[in-house]
Amino acid sequence: MTSPFDPHGHPHDHPTERRLPSIERETVADPDHARQHASVWMSGVSVGYDTRPALESIDLAVEPGELLAIVGPNGAGKSTLLKLMAGLLVPWAGRIEILGAAPGTAVRRVAYVPQAEQVDWAFPVTVGDVVMMGRYPALGPLRRPAAADRDAVAGALAQVKMAEFAGTQIGRLSGGQRRRVFLARALAAGPELYLLDEPVTGVDPTTQEDLMDLLEAEARRGKTVIATTHDLACAAQRFQKVATVNRRIIAHGPSSLVLDPAILAATYGGHLLVLGGQTVVLDDAHHHDQPSGREAHFHEDGRR
Repeated sequence: MTSPFDPHGHPHDHPTERRLPSIERETVADPDHARQHASVWMSGVSVGYDTRPALESIDLAVEPGELLAIVGPNGAGKSTLLKLMAGLLVPWAGRIEILGAAPGTAVRRVAYVPQAEQVDWAFPVTVGDVVMMGRYPALGPLRRPAAADRDAVAGALAQVKMAEFAGTQIGRLSGGQRRRVFLARALAAGPELYLLDEPVTGVDPTTQEDLMDLLEAEARRGKTVIATTHDLACAAQRFQKVATVNRRIIAHGPSSLVLDPAILAATYGGHLLVLGGQTVVLDDAHHHDQPSGREAHFHEDGRR
């Protein structure tokens, strides 16, 4: 039986592999250069569930050392985008390269952390066991950890301040503690690319700061960190770059340029308020407005 905590298990919501006609899209300037230097490269990617499209005409290049937040309304395709990168979903159309290879073929170099709601917390497993699962791709078929694997687990738990809970059942932890453990599992893997689905959602401010500090440190080490979030303040303050998504990428660039009211209105369908100089998203879990406008790519100097 596949553990619900296994980062490389197969989800139950695979889309059909039926291919749809390619959708016309804007071309990316110097695509060969972007592809050669990207940790994540996507061109003309579309995917859906059954016959319902979820993402259309996705073009994206994420470079090593980039700390990228993916934001957008509920149902916009943020989690689907991460699953494509992790090789858990098969695209209907387009091309994807992860660390220069096909998605799912570089499992030792990629750490995927799902949303907390997708995990069966009643599964009988300890904190130490969960973190050791991050080492599975490097273990042999019998999955017998060596001293180096145990050291990596201990070090990762220490990084997230959870070493004393190694023998505790995962289901007995608080929400914030569980998020720390799942980040420890990713850290223990020693990946080049982190794919994190809502890593700081529903946690206390101290836990959010601790987790973001660790992710920033990994980015400074040249690792690529991509995380979905609903927290626009966190995206603005802690992430270098932001991609806004609503079935396609509306904008991608430095957070200071992308997180402005006009782009957010195009992303969230106009459901925004500006209070005290801060943009507040009025998001409805059942609201799926079509995005408006053209895709915007920003350079560091602010040019589109």
